[in-house]
Amino acid sequence: MGIDLGTTNSLVAYMEGDKPVVIPGVDGSNLVPSVVALDPMPADGSRPTVTVGNSARKALIETPERVIYSVKRLMGRSLEEVKNELKFFPFRLADDIEAGEVPRVQLGGLRFTPPEISAYVLRQLKRNAERFFGAPVAQAVITVPAYFNDAQRQATKDAGRMAGLDVLRLVNEPTAAALAYGLDRAKEGTIAVYDLGGGTFDISILKLRDGIFEVQSTNGDTHLGGDDIDNLLLTIALDEIYSEHGVDLRANRAAVQALRKAAIDAKLRLSAETSARFDIELPNGDRYQREIPRAVFELLIEPVLERTAGPCKQALADAGLTPEQIDEVVLVGGSTRIPAVRALVDDLFHLSARGKKPHIDLNPDEVVALGAAVQAGILAGASKTTEEMLLLDVTPLSLGIEALGGAVARIIQRNSTIPASATEFFTTGVDGQTNVAIHVVQGERELAADCRSLARFDLKGIPPMSAGLPRIEVHFLIDADGILRVSAREQRSGKEAQIEVKPTYGLTDEQVESMILDSFDHAEEDFAKRLLIEVRNEADAILAAVSRAPQNPAWKELSGEERADIAAARERLVAARESTDAAAIRQATVALDQATRHFAELMMDAAVSSAIRGKTMNEAGVELDENITAPHDFAPAEFK
Repeated sequence: MGIDLGTTNSLVAYMEGDKPVVIPGVDGSNLVPSVVALDPMPADGSRPTVTVGNSARKALIETPERVIYSVKRLMGRSLEEVKNELKFFPFRLADDIEAGEVPRVQLGGLRFTPPEISAYVLRQLKRNAERFFGAPVAQAVITVPAYFNDAQRQATKDAGRMAGLDVLRLVNEPTAAALAYGLDRAKEGTIAVYDLGGGTFDISILKLRDGIFEVQSTNGDTHLGGDDIDNLLLTIALDEIYSEHGVDLRANRAAVQALRKAAIDAKLRLSAETSARFDIELPNGDRYQREIPRAVFELLIEPVLERTAGPCKQALADAGLTPEQIDEVVLVGGSTRIPAVRALVDDLFHLSARGKKPHIDLNPDEVVALGAAVQAGILAGASKTTEEMLLLDVTPLSLGIEALGGAVARIIQRNSTIPASATEFFTTGVDGQTNVAIHVVQGERELAADCRSLARFDLKGIPPMSAGLPRIEVHFLIDADGILRVSAREQRSGKEAQIEVKPTYGLTDEQVESMILDSFDHAEEDFAKRLLIEVRNEADAILAAVSRAPQNPAWKELSGEERADIAAARERLVAARESTDAAAIRQATVALDQATRHFAELMMDAAVSSAIRGKTMNEAGVELDENITAPHDFAPAEFK
């Protein structure tokens, strides 16, 4: 089955022949509200009953302290990252959470992690499917926002396992929508999927051809959606009630939730009507009444909607496309029913000017679940329609390791198709080094200090060798769910180490939104810093080699003039290395390399003579293969 684990509502679907179909719940509704409620604690001390969906939503007004919703916004995140929005929720987090721990929600007398809460929603969807089929269902494809980071994806998989599901694949929500769209409409071309849900925003650019759904680029905001519009209206109403009636409702959880429900109802009505009305009785007997015209509503939410424009433009730039090259735009998520959202999309992709409209053929609340069912059908091979379809998703941010001097060596670039793997080779920077620290980072900046740290591990037990001789293979593997595994192996000794990157929580909203933008804002500065680090590393390598030169027998074969030239070139490089002029350091490095050319030739001649002395030609060939495998100490820096 395919599952859309949503911020506001969740759905489960399956392939009925060649068509994806949503499975209704016991109450006949396709939508299961992502709301979990805890019944009062039984007198016998046993664990209270947990309810999910519409029945749980009914308890939101009466017992808000035992109800949680929008938990998707807490998945894979720390207390610091979510505390600012807790004022809008009736639930609270446990007070004794330590730094780095997974936040726990306090419901009644019990505590739950966000994945545990999500697991209750997934269990309800599982029960709905099993009631529908009359048989156990154990395997599922679950969708996630495209811009969910590794921690948030891992939290979603954990929730699936807690619910008793074998999570076969995590699929990006916009990609799932494109799968449903491609199946139902059977078209080819370039598609933009604009997905504005309850808690997250994603934009993906996909190419559809010959049954292959290839993601060209993706961008978004993991903290932007209909909840932000609800909270905006709620804040305005709370402020007005306080200023006009002298009543501060913020400490009254039940009153806040009643007001929040009124704000949501008003938002929904304004998608179809030209005005909506607030009419709430306050605890002091007064009434808060407010008429909201659609024009005023659209003016209020304009800053929220405008936050979707930047990611859309960046996704187009990453794909190398203009708005005119987008054949179709698909709208996903309940928030895309708002007329102002549709007008914004029309403007961003120049649709009206080209005689086009955004596609709303499929129910925006259901399209992601339908696409998840299509992916489940692809994996199961259960339909001729899907057996030749292929999904090629991408990773949203670059991945690499911290190199010598703090620069980032990118190993997998952002928007790389996943599953993906890549290998790069590194060496040591210090003579006799036996351990190498591997620091895995994520982001678009040139320096590791400006990127997100994902994991650290050590490669130990490397035999001591001269700097530059060890050959360390670092391998990155991103699986189909976007989960990263990193391994390192020293080829000469066979020593290896590996890690599966499972951070406790993920990126802050500001980090997710600004990582790529920062990479452009600071591109020139970052490149200059990186270049300086690289040329200094090259200078250090050749200076270290020159310092060992007098110990080599070939040194004695040099003339006094040659030795003096090398010494002079070395002194110039030592002086240049302390400056911040990368060009001057590179020039001095090349000059020292040129000065040591003859010495390098003498060293190589001596090595070859030693290797072949007393050997047959075949024996000498084997000996040379074994012993002369690395460039000599005075090879050009680029070759080293």
